[in-house]
Amino acid sequence: MRNFLLTALAIVLLASCGDKKSSNKRILFDSSGNVNNISVVVSNELWNGSIGEAIREVLTTPIYGLPQDEPMFSINQIPTKVFSDFITRNRTILKIELGKASGFKVAKNVYAQPQKVIVVSGNTKAEVIGLLKDNSEKILDEFKNEELKEQLRRVSKSLHKTKNIEEKLGLSIKFQSAYRIAKETDDFFWIRKDISTGTTNLMIYELPLNAIKKNDSTINQVIKIRDSIGKTHIPGPIDGSFMITENAYTPFQSETIIDNKPALETKGLWDLKGATMSGPYINYAIEDKINNRWVIVEGFAFAPSVEKRDYMFELEAIIKSIKIN
Repeated sequence: MRNFLLTALAIVLLASCGDKKSSNKRILFDSSGNVNNISVVVSNELWNGSIGEAIREVLTTPIYGLPQDEPMFSINQIPTKVFSDFITRNRTILKIELGKASGFKVAKNVYAQPQKVIVVSGNTKAEVIGLLKDNSEKILDEFKNEELKEQLRRVSKSLHKTKNIEEKLGLSIKFQSAYRIAKETDDFFWIRKDISTGTTNLMIYELPLNAIKKNDSTINQVIKIRDSIGKTHIPGPIDGSFMITENAYTPFQSETIIDNKPALETKGLWDLKGATMSGPYINYAIEDKINNRWVIVEGFAFAPSVEKRDYMFELEAIIKSIKIN
């Protein structure tokens, strides 16, 4: 009986310790904020001077591949003295600290979750400006990756069933139920969503691995392929019209990784041959060596007279959700 009581007491003590340990964990509120909107915590004086100019130069870098200049991020300045309470729950924060040791720090979930906070500090204005410029690429990458995750989280709230895509193309991709399958064949899908001023679109198809060769003409090969696909599968509103690549706008191409596979990213503008319509596109050619093929996933938008950044960002997030079997 005595041994039983001692065992029971030990269990109670252990449970109490566990509860105490759990209670010491910091409870974080959910973060908030519009996608691609950065909160900049800096005094009004600095914001209106050279440091503010440097911040705007970094965060409002124009996005390549859109018909008009649009900044990568919208920014909202918050004076340091009012940065408290619910304001600290913004999802992406750039904080400037003048009069402190020179430093550049990236932190997660400081005031809320999920959250990305970048702190740039320096003893002088010149130090702060130098750190902003030297780390501009990292700042943009950190914030963009955070926003891509948030955009995909929002997309995933109501997903379209993609059984046919999985069966025919051997891959999965996350997009909202608001999209519809506009065209489907054994190796091609055209997916569309109506928006207030037009449509956002996705194309998914596959090509043999020898269809694209990595050399000095790779970008021309990609354009030739997308023009052929546009002529075959993407008709315009007038009989005989179809989507092509706009020749007057030089496409941009870079290399990236999607689903742990090398991929070619191509950005540019599309046009309609035989009709008057145009817009931006972002094309990814994913090298799927295991299945001896290229998987091509493209997003394009038709949204005249409005900004297109956020539409294209949603399409990019969707494309980067792809998982190849």
